[in-house]
Amino acid sequence: MKPILILDRLCQEAKLFAEIESDHHESSLYGITDGKALGTYFEHKFQKYLEIHYTFDRGSSAKGIDFPGLNVDMKVTSYRQPQSSCPFKSARQKIYGLGYNLLIFVYDKTDDSNTKTGQLKILHSVLVTREKTADYQTTQGIQKLLENNANLDDLLTFFAERMLPLDDIQAEQLAEEILHHPPNLGYLTISNALQWRLQYRRVIAEAGHIPGIIRVL
Repeated sequence: MKPILILDRLCQEAKLFAEIESDHHESSLYGITDGKALGTYFEHKFQKYLEIHYTFDRGSSAKGIDFPGLNVDMKVTSYRQPQSSCPFKSARQKIYGLGYNLLIFVYDKTDDSNTKTGQLKILHSVLVTREKTADYQTTQGIQKLLENNANLDDLLTFFAERMLPLDDIQAEQLAEEILHHPPNLGYLTISNALQWRLQYRRVIAEAGHIPGIIRVL
């Protein structure tokens, strides 16, 4: 029987796999520049690698994240613009977090014209726990408002200024929740869109320095 995959093991294997993959030259990647294709290649290869050694619940589009049993979604992105998208559920995610952990791999892609192969060198791998996945500027602004005794109207004005995707009823409910349960400071940059656009420069810089932002590699 293969052991059940746990979060600590996932991080250990992510580090090991990233080191192995960084030295691998792959003919099917030669000339490929599409970030989605490169990310899909890496994600599928990592999951197949894990399946050899562990038992775990593999994600699907229906389940929404890559490792639903561990509440972890995997993101693979270029160091030139470390960002990706994720499904939009509600504006509340920008304040209280996405609701799951993120395992982020940041690569530099190079091609070797002599061997006609591509290489994904993993420069960083970071685990961001769910408590840290809210938007930095939004949560920082809310914390400052609360320190200055903000009331419901102050929060509603802040929501409007930040153009959070909320109707009036949702905005008032969220403001009431914040007054009773202030949010943690998040470390992602989350842009409003039909899908959230997540940007990772801050978590890469803070990895290993902030509790809940773990430098895997």
